[in-house]
Amino acid sequence: EGFLPISGLMGLLDWIHQGRLNAVHPAATMLFLIALGLAVLLRKAFCSWLCPVGFLSESLARLGRRLPGLHGRNLRLPRAVDVPLRGLKYLLLGFFLWAVFGMSAQALAAFLASDYNQVADVKMLWFFTRMGLTAGIVLVVLAAASVVVNGAWCRYLCPYGALLGLVSWASPLRIARHAPGCTDCGLCDRVCMARLPISKSRRILSPECTGCLDCVASCPQTNALGLAGTGRRLGPLRFAAAVLLLFVVGYTASRAAGLWFNRIPDTEYLRRIPEAAHYDHPR
Repeated sequence: EGFLPISGLMGLLDWIHQGRLNAVHPAATMLFLIALGLAVLLRKAFCSWLCPVGFLSESLARLGRRLPGLHGRNLRLPRAVDVPLRGLKYLLLGFFLWAVFGMSAQALAAFLASDYNQVADVKMLWFFTRMGLTAGIVLVVLAAASVVVNGAWCRYLCPYGALLGLVSWASPLRIARHAPGCTDCGLCDRVCMARLPISKSRRILSPECTGCLDCVASCPQTNALGLAGTGRRLGPLRFAAAVLLLFVVGYTASRAAGLWFNRIPDTEYLRRIPEAAHYDHPR
């Protein structure tokens, strides 16, 4: 139920309009806020450390590197193809923002209270358990692309990651290279899923940086790469601990404040679920 990001965005805007959090799928809104908070404080840490889709994508890429035809490395598309494809996720993000921010306060409230949204979590479950042919083909193609290209979905199509990347510009943390300690071995460039020119940059400002810290972990020199913007050295383990701590604090606080569980009675689910297949997306 929490992993409904578009519903989470709509719930947040409705919260701003109404002054109270809608009782339908509040976990989606709180998870959305937690991800935004992580992006401000720790860059796109949600994508690289918490997102289950990102984990699956990385696992498929690791599998691809073991295939004989790829010779231990994933395919890197030419820049002329890679750059336009990267723009797709920002176009998708722009479409969703245009659609959601174009709704009036009344339309937002009506959508959140609609029959469709009240069973959106059930319909998301059915998307996988009752998958149609088209959806199955699309998922197989995406999985195959992730085997060949590291992070194909995250890199080219995920609007959620595009939003978190733009928000991460506000983060005080940056991957920084200390030139005197760098030996120009290029290991950081090779392990970077975002394919950023780390070995040739002083600081990484790109919204494509996920804050995975693979570059820092792979660097053979002690003081060549690190996170700038923090008063103390923050290596991968401490960074991971900070991500987990903030996520758990956000989740626990949401539950303690009564902002996690929805208020849809079981009787409503029992009444609506048999009809859910007939609920169309409100337009």
